[in-house]
Amino acid sequence: MATYSVIIPVYNEALVIRETYRRLKTVMEQTDEPYELLFINDGSTDETLEILRELAVKDDTVKYIDFSRNFGHQIAITAGMDYASGQAIIVIDADLQDPPELILEMIERWKEGYEVVYARRAKRKGETVFKRWTAYVFYRLLRAATEIDIPVDTGDFRLIDRKVCDQLRYIRERSRFVRGLVSWVGFRQTAVEYEREPRFAGETKYPLKKMIRFSLDGITSFSYKPLKLASWLGFLLSAASVVGMFVVLYLKWFAHSTVAGWASLLMAVLLGNGVTLLMLGAIGEYIGRIYDEVKERPLYIVNETWGVGTKHERKPSYIP
Repeated sequence: MATYSVIIPVYNEALVIRETYRRLKTVMEQTDEPYELLFINDGSTDETLEILRELAVKDDTVKYIDFSRNFGHQIAITAGMDYASGQAIIVIDADLQDPPELILEMIERWKEGYEVVYARRAKRKGETVFKRWTAYVFYRLLRAATEIDIPVDTGDFRLIDRKVCDQLRYIRERSRFVRGLVSWVGFRQTAVEYEREPRFAGETKYPLKKMIRFSLDGITSFSYKPLKLASWLGFLLSAASVVGMFVVLYLKWFAHSTVAGWASLLMAVLLGNGVTLLMLGAIGEYIGRIYDEVKERPLYIVNETWGVGTKHERKPSYIP
């Protein structure tokens, strides 16, 4: 059984995967302990799977799981945790923006007794101002909207202890936000800081549309404050309407005048309708997630594996 399991989700990473393997291999050899490199092929349409097959034949530490289609980055991480056999599980993307060399520092913190060691980005090189700004806003908005202490400026690059992995395997919600789930389960956690590098090759797998969807998954998975916001906005608009009604009656009965400006009235009606539709959209997001949960479909379907055993029992190590 491996001491370390390195989970690497990959989707159309043929241009970078050999270099990712080389750098991970160099780092993990320095631990002088058993390890496995567990690649999760998330329905790639390029030569990623062929390269993984080639690496697995040459190196016994390389294992892979091939999905039947693209199920998404967070689901790929979940599958890795389902099959990982190590006592410490490390999650890292294949694009080399997160330096594999930082894993050695993570392992040091783990051996000091921390069950979760997450990497915090001190700087983000090679990213647009828009992406840096939206990431900054998202993490702080998420922290303000939830009661869970989700560290800001962190991704999925982290090390978790076996006991943490066992608890996460028990959580099977569909709209997954893994970094939030890691914070939710608790345990002793600490951070290591690093400078995020530009992507080694290829292009980002998180365009704006996916980032927005990912943000909604994070907020709706850990907060119902958007639903409470609907109540507050409804109360404020109702109160403003009552005040406006009394103003109109006063002007008509005591000032003997009428309120001019139908354009302003129209704008008020449009504002009210816009807020209503916005809140209906928020409610719809939650209902959609309930719909996904009650169908109870599997999170992913495996097409092919190499080197992995059977999926571990989805049961936590301790149930109160």
